[in-house]
Amino acid sequence: MKNKLKEFLNLYLAFVKIGTFTFGGGLAMMPIMQRELIEKRGWVTEEELIDYFAIGQSTPGIIAVNVSTFVGYKRLGWFGGIVGTLGVVTPSWVIIMLLAGAISSVDKYPLAQKALKGINVAVAALLTSVIVKFSKKTIKNIWNALFMLLAFALIYFFKVQSVWIILSALIIGCLLTLYRQKKNTRDISKTTEVSGNADSKEAE
Repeated sequence: MKNKLKEFLNLYLAFVKIGTFTFGGGLAMMPIMQRELIEKRGWVTEEELIDYFAIGQSTPGIIAVNVSTFVGYKRLGWFGGIVGTLGVVTPSWVIIMLLAGAISSVDKYPLAQKALKGINVAVAALLTSVIVKFSKKTIKNIWNALFMLLAFALIYFFKVQSVWIILSALIIGCLLTLYRQKKNTRDISKTTEVSGNADSKEAE
C-alpha cells in the first residue's frame, strides 16, 4: 500500500513539474514530457507519446490534459489517469489564481511584454527540436514526407482547419491499413495454395 501511494505521488509530482515549467500550451509540453516521461523515467516510449499527442489533438479537450490522462492511465490505471490530470493542471490553477488580479496590468509594463516574447521564442525553438526528433520516428517513407508537406501547406498557406487534416489523416490511415491487411491475406492465401500444389505434385 505504501509503495502504491509513493507511485501515485511520484506520478502527481512529475506532472506538477511538467505543468509548472511549460509555457505556450499543450504542444509546448512535448519537449519537457519527452525528457521527463521518456528519457528520465522511462514510463512511455517516443512512439507512444506521439500517439498520445495525436489522439489528444483529435479529441475534445486540452491536449496537455488528454496526454497526462493517457500516461497516468497507462502507468497506474484509471486512478492514475485522474492523478496525472490533476498534477498537470494544478500549477496553472494556482498561478492563475495568484495572477488573476494583476494580469490586466501586464500590458502596461514593456519589460513584461519583452519577457513574454522571449519565452515564446524559446518555446518555438524547443518545439522545432522535438519536431525534428519525432519526425525521424514517424516519417519512414516518401509518402509520409509528402503527406506531411501537404498538410503543412494546407494549414499554413490555405488556412484549412486542422480538424479536417486530422480527420483526413485518420480516414487515409484506416483505408491503408485495411488495404494492407487484405493484401497480406491474399499473399498468404497464394503462398499456401502454391505450397499445396507443390506438395500434391511431389505426392504424385
